[in-house]
Parts: sequence; structure tokens; C-alpha cells
Amino acid sequence: MVNRHLRHWGHASLCAFFLTASPIHTAGAESPDTYQVEPRDALLSDYPYPYPVKVHTLPAQALDTRNQTQVQGGLRMAYMDVSPSDRKAADAPRGTVLLLHGKNFSGAYWKTTIEALSAQGYRVIVPDQVGFGKSSKPQDFHFSFQALANQTHSLLDALEIEKVHIAGHSMGGMLATRFALMYPQLVEKLVLVNPIGLEDWKRHVPYQTIEQATQAELKQTPAGVKAYMTRAYFDGKWKPRYNALLDIQAGWTLGPDAATIASIDARTSDMVFTQPVVYEFEDLRAPTLLIIGTRDRTAIGRNRATQAAKEKLGRYDQLGKATAEKIPNATLVELDNIGHVPQYEAFDRYMGRFSEFLEKDQGFSGKTPPTRQSAAAGQSS
Repeated sequence: MVNRHLRHWGHASLCAFFLTASPIHTAGAESPDTYQVEPRDALLSDYPYPYPVKVHTLPAQALDTRNQTQVQGGLRMAYMDVSPSDRKAADAPRGTVLLLHGKNFSGAYWKTTIEALSAQGYRVIVPDQVGFGKSSKPQDFHFSFQALANQTHSLLDALEIEKVHIAGHSMGGMLATRFALMYPQLVEKLVLVNPIGLEDWKRHVPYQTIEQATQAELKQTPAGVKAYMTRAYFDGKWKPRYNALLDIQAGWTLGPDAATIASIDARTSDMVFTQPVVYEFEDLRAPTLLIIGTRDRTAIGRNRATQAAKEKLGRYDQLGKATAEKIPNATLVELDNIGHVPQYEAFDRYMGRFSEFLEKDQGFSGKTPPTRQSAAAGQSS
């Protein structure tokens, strides 16, 4: 996952940092490769989200001692609760969609998805998980997908939501899967967007201790964040419309809480690496849509694997099909020549299939033949 680095900057540098070209090839960029990234604190206090942010207070395993990451009585879970954009629909929404972010992201990057779903008449709930975004960054919290799912359930319970469609991207796909396994009675439909966890990396990759991971996280720079995203997400081709993805991840490397974020990153990476969901896909009962960008090669710990293992890991052109075979009531949509973040790289194609799936009759069952969408016309084939 993306690393971070605690750096000592002068006053001028702390006011703003201009992210210059990374060593990764950036052919295809639409403007000069310079973007202003500003320092961010642990709670993103001065970073605006696309919709108003509310706070749900959770019981704490252990409270963080830092004032800015503590809410009296428990941990802070930040979230957005967006009503249908049509006022008439707001009184009787078509349903509720819960969006779960990935590890190197926050709820903010769902902006265009929220807009589309709200326009279609859905209520949209978008939490920042504890350890991410504007939520608490506890240093003594035991991170597990079960704990995060339980906290998400607590939020839905507080909002008196009894049924949801759940969509998870990247790590959020692992969390969405765990939530659907723990609370099947709540889940109407499940959407997994380039989820990680479709294979068990620890069978092929040496373990990295949390202490080792923390030291690696502390060595990162803003340019390193961009280099990782460019290589891992966008096939070495950075475009200006991706810049918003840098605001938080790169901003944290410049901020006053970089060491705190490094510790969180190390522990959540350990969670992702050691807590697979791949062996339980067959237990899912909700109708499930897999949206898979087939160019994706994301594999946790790839840099520690042997060359032979590296070539076999993260093959989403194969993993999507294999996963769809494991999940009852699965529909697979493959997006050709798209990588790890379809909602940024091919929004119309991604959103079209997402919306179509939500509109399907709830009664459908059985496997749906996989479809592929070409980049040129966005047509299924």
C-alpha cells in the first residue's frame, strides 16, 4: 500500500507543496505535471468534503490519547448522509446505498458516484472507517474487518436503516464482503468494484512485521505517493483528473501527524494481508455484481514476492472470473483496459453497470454470463 514519510519542512513548505513529476512515465497527461498539495492533519480538519460531514460516536476498544482524534465517550466515525437530489424522492427514496472506501482513499472520492445515485433517487451513506479520512486515528485499536463491519453496522443502526445496497471498492470490497457475511439480513445487493482480497497473498508473499511496515511508511514522500498511484492504478499514465486522489494521501506526508498516519497504515495493511475473505465467497447470499477493470494488477506485498510469484499475482483478468464462479448469484462485468479505480478512469461505463444492477428485479437468482465492455464505445460484448 501507499507509504508515508514524516519530513521536517520550513514554514513556506508547510503552507503548500508543489508535487512535481514523478520518475514514473506520465505520457498522456493533459497539462503540465505540477499539482499543489497542502499539508493535512490526521482528521483532515481543513479539507472540504463534497457533502456535509456528520459524526457518529462509537464505543472505543481503547481511546487515542491525542485530543484531535478523540471524541468523548468513544471513537469518531465521520460520514456523509446524502438524500435523493429530487425533493419528492427524498421523502420516499428508492433505497439506501452504503459506499465503502478503499485503503488509500476516503469517502470523499465517491463524489461522482454519490451524485449519480442521489440523482437516481437513492439515499447514500458514505462513512470514513476508523483509521481513515476524517475519522479517529486510534493508536491502540485492534484493526479487523469484523470490527470495522461492526462499527458500520452501529452507524446504520443509529440511522435506523434496516436494508442497504452495499458497494465496496478495493479494501472496501473486503469490508463489504465481511459485512454481508456478518449481517446478511441487512444486505439487499452487493457491488464489488475491483476489490482486493480475491486471492490469499500470504501463501506467496513473505510476512512483513508491523514494525518493519511502519519504518517503510515513514520513508515516503508526496512524489512517492504519486509514483505508486501512477504505476499501480493508471498504467504509468497520470492525468490531471486524478489529482484529487493526492490531496489526502500526499497531504498527510506533509502534515503534523505523519507518524500517526504511518502507524495506522502499517496496521491496516497487516489487517488486509492477514485476514482473507477469499475462502468465504461461496457463503455470500446477496445478489452480487463484480465490476472488474481487467488491467488491474494490484497485489499486496508484491514487492516482497519472488519474480515467479509476482507474475502470477494480481491478475484481475483471471481473478474476476474465478471469483464470480465462487459467489452464488454473481454477475461479472469486465472493463477492458481499465485499472484499479474504474470510477475515476471510466466513470460512465462503471456507473452504467452499477445503476443497471441496482434496478434489476430483486428476485433474480443464478449466475449471469460475464460481459465485457470495450473502451471505445462502452458496449457489452
